[in-house]
Amino acid sequence: MSDNEAWSSIEQIADHLGTSKDTIYRWIEQRGLPCTKIGRRWKAKLSEVDAWARSGSASDADVAGCEAP
Repeated sequence: MSDNEAWSSIEQIADHLGTSKDTIYRWIEQRGLPCTKIGRRWKAKLSEVDAWARSGSASDADVAGCEAP
């Protein structure tokens, strides 16, 4: 992760992962999606979100269009 990487909003994270905002909020609460609450809003670094997704933490029926090998 670059120190200069911008923080992304829930909307941007959902768009990046191709899922809904509700799913992102559920993953934050139930699966430890790496996000930080800044004021009243959740923010994340996309590189950390990508690493979390690659680790398999998001893999199950919640991930639309993706199937385990």
